[in-house]
Amino acid sequence: MSMIRDLSLAPSGENKIEWVRRNCPILRSLEDEFNNTKPFAGKRIALSIHLEAKTAYLCKVLAAGGAEMFVTGSNPLSTQDDVAAALVKAGLNVYAWYGSTPEEYHAHLKETLSHHANIIIDDGGDLVTLLHTELQDELPYVIGGCEETTTGIIRLTAMHREGKLRFPMVKVNNADCKHLFDNRYGTGQSVWDGITRTTNLIVAGKYVVVAGYGWCGKGVAMRAKGLGAKVIVTEVDPIRAIEAVMDGFSVMPMREAAKLGDFFVTVTGCAGVITEPDMLEMKEGAVLTNAGHFDVEIDMKRLREIATESREMRHNIIGYTLPNGPACEPRGQRRPPGRDHGHELCHPGPVGEVPGRK
Repeated sequence: MSMIRDLSLAPSGENKIEWVRRNCPILRSLEDEFNNTKPFAGKRIALSIHLEAKTAYLCKVLAAGGAEMFVTGSNPLSTQDDVAAALVKAGLNVYAWYGSTPEEYHAHLKETLSHHANIIIDDGGDLVTLLHTELQDELPYVIGGCEETTTGIIRLTAMHREGKLRFPMVKVNNADCKHLFDNRYGTGQSVWDGITRTTNLIVAGKYVVVAGYGWCGKGVAMRAKGLGAKVIVTEVDPIRAIEAVMDGFSVMPMREAAKLGDFFVTVTGCAGVITEPDMLEMKEGAVLTNAGHFDVEIDMKRLREIATESREMRHNIIGYTLPNGPACEPRGQRRPPGRDHGHELCHPGPVGEVPGRK
């Protein structure tokens, strides 16, 4: 039995998926082909991916090919409950809902893998990791699979190097069409779609700090520039840092960029990219966002610990008041510096995908 929030939301999800079907001609042609050829007949596919309308249509295309689908979300904050409901109504097995706790998320992953899956479609490496740790009894049923994100490939590469990977995985993220187009253009646009819808703030004229200049970082920086922002890149790889300079962006360490940025977008796949000392250097009203796969790039645990106050600024945005830092008025008019007042940072949470992490 599926585990979703509310089946009655299905009509809204069906409308979203139908819109995707109309605008994705390649997937639509594959669906037509699969309806006739049934290449996955008799196979069970376990899929963990950001569960929204486009990926839901992918699930339906695979089902059209004869696969029995077991679907979960790769990030609790990107799962759309109406889309999950639409898939269940269409006869697929879904185990996901928006905002699940870590315990619920883990239970959804385990349930997705508890049906003797033959093919694994992973986004971030959680399914593969779980198969090699808690659910090794399911390994004999697995033929192989694919991984979509940079974060997941990093995990797979480490497992392979240690001789622990028990079945073949295709590195989809390394395909030219993935990193050149999906990462650079898809993530590049969707990150700013998410930020602007969430914050309702203008980007033009603002300083945007992009942490990481991989394929997703390139896209995020390019789109920010197109929106009229002044873009600063932080990057630990010297070659990528030079590339960012050649592409027309300023490059500096995060501690220096922290003093200038109005928007911060982390897209590295690494933990601890923005830490307490960086936060204490930031302007009042600076907006912190993570576009990496896992919500670890900004040290949110420490932010919550040092904040003297937190409150919901608007839906999906939490404001944190910090002590002992430089401060400015919300519209950028500086107050005299001092250590007797704090400053407020806004954190909308993860946006886009990078997530993979990237």
